[in-house]
Amino acid sequence: MPPADTGASTVVVDASAPSSPVITSRAAASAATERLEPGRPGYRKMSFALFAAGVAAFALLYSTQALLPAISASYGVSAGQASWTVSAATGALALCVLPLSALSERFGRRQMMTASLTVAVLVGMLVPFAPSIGWLIALRAIQGAALAGLPASAMAYLAEEVRPKALIAAIGLFVAGNSIGGMSGRILTGWVAQAWGWRAALAAVGLLAVACAVAFHFLIPKARNFTPGTLNPKALAKTVATHLGNPLLVRLYAIGALFMTVFGAVYTVIGYRLVEEPFSLPQGVIGSIFLVYLVGTVSSAAAGRLVARLGRRGALYLAVSTTTAGLLLSLADQLASVLLGLVLITAGFFAGHAVASSSVSRTATTGRAQASALYQSAYYLGSSAGGTLGAVAFHAGGWAATVALGLLAVLGVVSITLYGTRVARAERRALVPATR
Repeated sequence: MPPADTGASTVVVDASAPSSPVITSRAAASAATERLEPGRPGYRKMSFALFAAGVAAFALLYSTQALLPAISASYGVSAGQASWTVSAATGALALCVLPLSALSERFGRRQMMTASLTVAVLVGMLVPFAPSIGWLIALRAIQGAALAGLPASAMAYLAEEVRPKALIAAIGLFVAGNSIGGMSGRILTGWVAQAWGWRAALAAVGLLAVACAVAFHFLIPKARNFTPGTLNPKALAKTVATHLGNPLLVRLYAIGALFMTVFGAVYTVIGYRLVEEPFSLPQGVIGSIFLVYLVGTVSSAAAGRLVARLGRRGALYLAVSTTTAGLLLSLADQLASVLLGLVLITAGFFAGHAVASSSVSRTATTGRAQASALYQSAYYLGSSAGGTLGAVAFHAGGWAATVALGLLAVLGVVSITLYGTRVARAERRALVPATR
């Protein structure tokens, strides 16, 4: 089976490239020691710990998304301006994930994840007291920057500590935690905001994140296969250049960004659509719409089985088809159609994200933290762009314009995947000796 769905059938990472932006303090062990897998001691604790971290990260990162109509009304700003409370957080995360992943090479994945959660939670307790939209956006940007240390470090931790055959399932559980966090945060904020206002809703999300951070701290196992080193900026630059010179990885980065553009646009704008005619739903009910995130939990956790049955590219095609069907269904003015559309969009997005992100971890045999960091940067830049562009499109042309933006991004995923398929076939033909 090829290591990814969108390109060559062999790993294309130069073995001579540096494995990380650090100079290791001792030679790496020739074989990993006691990697985790289902049934082994520590695997269940690791799974619960990273699940909790995923819940906290997504609950905090998107805490204002379901509250955008209320924030717009409170500060007297447009949908586009209010959307920056989401886009600033995701954009800051995208910019900071690479340097913080480099620090994780020096200080450890576990330590970086713990520090990221701690700072993000502390900022989260300040966010409800923002006196203006400018302050709210600034605090959200700081929060996003703090969270940047979590995703790439988590992917690298899993790649180092989990047996390869269990890697996709383990990453799927982490992504499932993301979906639960996104769902619970939005539902919680919706109902709390309806009763006590959006500031109380953000405080409630902060308390949820505190509980998750404490659980993570006590459950996450110590790293057994991590070798610390001294930071080396030149090695970092060379490692990044190596990854960006790998066409397969670049395609995976683009796929992650485009999938997240769709998701960011849809979930940033959906609250504005449902609060208006012909739906006119109250804030609490709008928050409950995010129960569809449970579908994302199932589809991301099932990514490994989809890949086993359909292959990596086949799983991506299925994710794209599901997302497209959801976008088209959401155009109807019947609530049932909109809800079914959201279910399909969510299922397709989380399945595609789980496949693409796990493909990055399997493809990069060196500098995995940086490979994952680049994916996360592209992914969250897509979220930032999708949230802002989706709000601008909605202001200009309504929900149909937001859907058109999503379909354009989906077309990009299809084009990249088809191109990758042709590249893989051409490489296989080149390996077959020419007949005389």
